[in-house]
Amino acid sequence: MFTGIVEEIGEIKHIGLSQSNDSSYSIKIRGNVVLQGINLGDSIAVNGTCLTVTDYNTESREFSVGVSPETLRLTTLTDMKPGSVINLERAVTPSTRMGGHFVQGHVDGTGEIVEVEREGSSLWFKIKTTPEVFRYIVAKGFVAIDGTSLTVVKVFDVSECCFNIMMVEYTQQSVVMPLKKVGDKVNLEVDVLGKYVDKLLGANNINTPSTVTL
Repeated sequence: MFTGIVEEIGEIKHIGLSQSNDSSYSIKIRGNVVLQGINLGDSIAVNGTCLTVTDYNTESREFSVGVSPETLRLTTLTDMKPGSVINLERAVTPSTRMGGHFVQGHVDGTGEIVEVEREGSSLWFKIKTTPEVFRYIVAKGFVAIDGTSLTVVKVFDVSECCFNIMMVEYTQQSVVMPLKKVGDKVNLEVDVLGKYVDKLLGANNINTPSTVTL
């Protein structure tokens, strides 16, 4: 579990096939804050994707994570290369302050930045996604974009499958997104509560018998 409050910006050092599995990848990342108290098997969110630490070296300030084929299919990690910068956050502990919202690190899909505008010191981002993800996006609701907890400002017509967020100056200095441009992709994780409600309502519709009036 994460809060969507990015702890630091790290850097991809190497991406390659895992030595133990020719269908999975291993990513070596350079970081600093997330290495504090690190242990093998720890969960670290990399651009919002929950990944498991498989190796680390505190002296070189590097750690490795494994990536499954399914994770590669659903996220933007396939676009990463050595030198790419990424958002990093360690999993929460019982004493962690919940400053964002509940983020699982289970990416639901990707979105594309279709518009970037500046208003004063803030940045507007308009993002287009798939209908499957868009159905869970609501105005004033939460969404994790590359692991950053953000508030949805506006939801556009369903035919567009677009929504926008506004990023204040402080957040801009702490995350990767302001470095991206129109056409770039981002990882999206919707609020899990919306998915539970959707499933519950769907189950009720299926199990509730039709009422026939004679």
